[in-house]
This record gives sequence, structure tokens and C-alpha cells, in this order.
Amino acid sequence: MLLVASYIFYGAWDWKFLSLIFISTLLDYICGLKIYESKDIKKRKLFLFFSIFGNLSILGFFKYFDFFASNLQVLLGYFGLHIQPHFFHIILPVGISFYTFQTLSYSIDIYRNQMKPTKKFFDFALFVAFFPQLVAGPIERAKHLLPQILLPRKLSLDKFHEGCYLIFWGLFMKVYVADNLARIVDPMFADFSPYNGVRTLLALYAFAFQIFCDFAGYSNIARGLGKCMGFDIMINFNLPYFATNPKEFWQKWHISLSSWLRDYLYIPLGGNRKGILITYRNIAITMLLGGLWHGAAWTFVIWGAYQAMLLIIHKLLNPLFRKVPSPQNIFVKKIWFFIRVIFFFHLVCLGWLIFRAQSMEQVFQMLYGLVFNFHIAKGLGLYVAFNGIITTIWLLLIIQLLQFLRKDLLVIFKWHWLVQVFVYFMIYFLLINYGASGGKEFIYFQF
Repeated sequence: MLLVASYIFYGAWDWKFLSLIFISTLLDYICGLKIYESKDIKKRKLFLFFSIFGNLSILGFFKYFDFFASNLQVLLGYFGLHIQPHFFHIILPVGISFYTFQTLSYSIDIYRNQMKPTKKFFDFALFVAFFPQLVAGPIERAKHLLPQILLPRKLSLDKFHEGCYLIFWGLFMKVYVADNLARIVDPMFADFSPYNGVRTLLALYAFAFQIFCDFAGYSNIARGLGKCMGFDIMINFNLPYFATNPKEFWQKWHISLSSWLRDYLYIPLGGNRKGILITYRNIAITMLLGGLWHGAAWTFVIWGAYQAMLLIIHKLLNPLFRKVPSPQNIFVKKIWFFIRVIFFFHLVCLGWLIFRAQSMEQVFQMLYGLVFNFHIAKGLGLYVAFNGIITTIWLLLIIQLLQFLRKDLLVIFKWHWLVQVFVYFMIYFLLINYGASGGKEFIYFQF
């Protein structure tokens, strides 16, 4: 029933792309069995190659063919070679990056002897197409989700209530916070007039919370739906804007992707085991490919390079940071932590500028405005933008702060029922009266 529901859910967008999910499912199902049954290491590697090559070929064709073809055309043009490649202009299948990585983890884990394959094709197909997290993650591992599909699930009223809370909170993050902030962000990035630095900074603040609430909201809804049906889907965001350095940030942001890249790319490349220069190389390759995973555009590649630079600089300076004595006074220690959080948040926002911009030309124009045109000017709607951001994120900030102080993402769910009723009513009131209407697709649907 869940498999049929998942296929109907995906097919409601475009039924023709169901064939891609089926091909990927069948490929990894067969390769998984063959890898496990083969005693010859060469045959195991051969079937692993079929799995990796097949999945990445489908992903590469639909997501990157036009991108690489257009760049090859430009490159050859510099040498006087003019070609006219055929561009397919294919619509990117929703969620293809997510379920491709999900199926790859199955074949790789079997090859590493970390799990056994299943002979139940329909159960494996459900693992690939499970509708709550199919189109925007989290990217589940087979060794975590597949056993939950194969074994009887235990439903409980407590898990159902927890799931309903996650769905409700996720809807608030998406419909109220993210979609309202989009009204501030989208006009700014659609405008190509000379950029005012203050207005650009406000747009970056707005986008930082928009993309967080948009993606984390979806992840919460996915986790909530899973819990209502007896599944435990992994946490994908864990208060990332309280991070004080890039390493900590990537342990809290899009956890399913960052951990996937670590386990299936960074560590196989050698991780930090082969010397400092090789470590830096591995960080650069991992983050560049992580950036390209987000989309076929140079802005995403440069964003990946920027993230790699932050990680490498942090690794270089970390020995010096460790020599700096930590403040002994508790109050001073908290102030110092707050300063580090704010400083790194602005470094993240600078990365979001590259991520959100429509071109590198726009990135440079906005950076120019931030540096050379940073002043409060009349007629730019600065007050409206600032007021819109504050009135949209104030409740989110309070709850995030409480979650951080209590070190518990379910802190509201565990409060006294009277307090819960008050908070739920406030969220419901904001959703009904001020939530964005008309529907706006999730940002990560395009990836």
C-alpha cells in the first residue's frame, strides 16, 4: 500500500519520470544481490561499478548534460572552434539527486559488508520511493530505513502525537516563515539595478532564514509523517545557526547529505589519513562536488569552493584557536560564544549570497554594494524589509533559543499541556491570518 501510495504521489507530478525511479530501483536491487552472492572481488567491483555508473549516468544526463554542453561550447569557442551542441532542455525530475544518493548507499554498503541485501523487491522499492522523504530528503541510508520496512512496525499514540507536532511545526516554518520571507528575498534578487549594501544585507538575512525554514520545515514534515506510520526518519537539521565554525555547521546543516559525502566520498578519497595536503585536496573535491550536487550552475560550484575554503582555513587555524585560553567567567564565556556565533553566521550569509544569486555577475554587483554602497538610503523600503524580517522570525528565534538552551529539539512538545496549547494557538493564529497563501514550492525540489 505504501509503495503504491509513493508511486501515485510522485506520478502526480509527472508519471513519465516514474520510469527513472523504477530503473534505478531495479538496477540496485540486482546489483546488490550480485555483489553479495559473488565471492570473486573482481565481480563484486564490476557490479558495484554498474550500480554507480548507471545511477550517476541517469543523474548526469538529466541534471548536467545541458550545463556541460554549453560550457564546452564556450570553452572551444576561445580556441576558435565553434560547435552547436544539441541541447535537450529536459525538465529536471523532482528529487532525482536525493533518491539517486539513497540507492547508491545500498549498493556501496553491501560491497563494504555493512549490510545484507533484501530479496523482497517491493520492500526495496518502497525504500527508494518512500513518499515522505522522496523529493527533498533526508537522504536515508538503507541500513537505517530498510530494516524498518522489512520488520513489523510498532505504532503508538505517543509517536503519532510527536509526528503531528513535527508536521505542524514544519508547516509553520514553511508557510509562515519561509514563504513570507520569500516576498523580501525574491524581488531583491530579481532586481539588477545598482545594489544598496544595507538592502542587500537584509535580503541575505531574510534568505538565510528562508532557506533554513523551507528545507528544515520539509524535513520536519517528512519525519512527522514517518512517525505517524511507525518509521523513524533521521534528523536533518540540528540548530545550524548556533554553529561557531564551518565543521560544526556541516554537522548540523543538511546532515544526511554532509554525512553521505563524508562516508562515501571524503573518507574513500583518503580523508585526513594521508597528510595535510591530501586532506585539503579531499575537502576541496568533496565540497566542490557537494556544491555541484545542488545544481548545474557555476554559482553552486563557487559556493562549494567557498565552503571548502572555510573548512580548510578553519583546519589551518584550529591549532592556534586551541592555544587561546577560554574565558573563566561564565558571563564572559557566553558573550564570547555569542560573538563567535554572530561572526560565523555572517560568513554563512556570504555563502548564501553566492548560492542564491542568478549569476556570478550578480554576486559581484551585490558584493560591490555591500562594500562601497553601504548606507541607509530613503525610498528603498529598508524599514519595511527590516520590520518584515523581525515580525516573521521572532517566534522562530525564541523557540530555537529554547531548543538550544535545553539541548532538545522537542522542547515544546515536552512542556506542560497548558503551555503547549498556548504555543500551538499562537502558531495556528499566525498560520491562518498571516501565512503565505497560494502555495510556493520547496526550494530543494529543484535539486
